[in-house]
Amino acid sequence: MKKFILAALLCISANGFAQLIQFGPQFSYNITSPLTDDFSSKSSGTGYGVAGFARVNLLLFYGQAEFGYAKSEFSLSQTGIGETEYKLSGTDATLLLGFKVVPLGKLGNVRIFAGYNWKSYSDIKANNSLNYIAFEKNNSSILGGVGVDLWKLTLDYRYLAGVTDLDPSGRNVKTAVSNISLGFKFL
Repeated sequence: MKKFILAALLCISANGFAQLIQFGPQFSYNITSPLTDDFSSKSSGTGYGVAGFARVNLLLFYGQAEFGYAKSEFSLSQTGIGETEYKLSGTDATLLLGFKVVPLGKLGNVRIFAGYNWKSYSDIKANNSLNYIAFEKNNSSILGGVGVDLWKLTLDYRYLAGVTDLDPSGRNVKTAVSNISLGFKFL
């Protein structure tokens, strides 16, 4: 009888822990747009990302940390000078705080969230035949978004507004990223 009670308590504890902490992989698609008034023309580009996430659930609130790798691209041009295409890739880390707006029990929930994202570009390619263009390797962004959890799947839309000026030469260039991600929760 003692072994049965111990086994039952262990199963209940494991189920409660699985609801408290969740983790898994995440894949994303992004559209990066440059935010600047210092160039005559600008155009958005697409990219992708892969990451791992860990989420801690506390009733209707949650905290989530992510670490991964992402690629993005965009272009800027100046009349009479030429166009520069940027291809960026590197690691990024994200911290989120969220609220479950519509909790659906074990089926899932609808969420809103806000947070901070830091990118470290390890590979910066600027395709410009005129001259070398310096570019800041670290980019900070604030973000907000909405998400849906259904069973073990998590689908998020987030908007990242860059706060770092990426052009150290004095021109103002920041990024705006629209991101859609799909993740799978192991627990």
